[in-house]
Amino acid sequence: MPVDASNALLRWYAVDKRRLPWRAEAGERPDPYRIWLSEVMLQQTTVAAVRPYFEAFTSRWPKVADLAAAPEADVMAAWAGLGYYARARNLVACARKVAGELDGIFPDSEAALRALPGVGRYTAAAIAAIAFGRRAVVVDANVERVVSRLFAVEEALPGARERLYALTDALTPEHGAGDFAQAMMDLGSGICTPRSPDCGRCPVAAICAARARGEQERFPVKAPKRARPRREGVAYWLEHDGHVRLVRRPKQGLLGGMLALPTDDAPAEVPWREAGSVDHVFTHFALTMRLLCAESDRRDDGIWWPIERIDEAGLPTLFARLAARGSAWREAA
Repeated sequence: MPVDASNALLRWYAVDKRRLPWRAEAGERPDPYRIWLSEVMLQQTTVAAVRPYFEAFTSRWPKVADLAAAPEADVMAAWAGLGYYARARNLVACARKVAGELDGIFPDSEAALRALPGVGRYTAAAIAAIAFGRRAVVVDANVERVVSRLFAVEEALPGARERLYALTDALTPEHGAGDFAQAMMDLGSGICTPRSPDCGRCPVAAICAARARGEQERFPVKAPKRARPRREGVAYWLEHDGHVRLVRRPKQGLLGGMLALPTDDAPAEVPWREAGSVDHVFTHFALTMRLLCAESDRRDDGIWWPIERIDEAGLPTLFARLAARGSAWREAA
């Protein structure tokens, strides 16, 4: 079954693969920088969300040396909206290591790639297979879903991950592992979807154990989710002469290194007015952030950003939504 599945999948991929800006066209050599950048961006993020960010990054920083030379604050601002901001900090650290210590050349083995900042097992395998043609076992959420259905794996995620990795290893061919990995991702993204999989178009439907049972949507089996704890906080919109007070968050911790509205303490002793709240969900908790707004007749030496250009500040999604409330308060005041 493994050989039949991989051959069928590769034949399908040769005709129906997606056209993505980080993929090499026929006859082109894959660019390790573009593959690495796309894989970091795609972690827990959709292709549709990543595409404009990838195009903006590669236009602004076309080579790893360009990204390595960029101020971290500029990269963080360009990343704003993609979430998981530790990835952006690791992106800069990795680019600087490759440009500064490796002469701008990405290593071609999984072991060496995993020594780079922010590169784990999945990302190292994806780069090794796609950029360098190495045989590597590439398993993301799409691949987990496809493999769990092919073999009707009853063990629940996340405990089933090593079992799914081993099964993917059995499917992965000795040659063409990069195409195979991308084919599995395309299959999971466009056909073997979480709900209503299009089995009539699937190149491996004939050997899918879940389909044979008529239970495609039951797989992958997942352990019950724990309820996210809910937290509350307060953000402050303080403006003066068409500018709003921002802070640079500490590098370590939530939204580290990003520009944001002040949250810990009120930035001035002025009359504050309530301007509603914003609900936001992070990976491990949900947050309700109240917004207090005020005007000041003077400003200190902190970061004051022109309100008309607040969209250029690169605020994380939570604070961009709060800033929209602050702007609305300003107009209504």
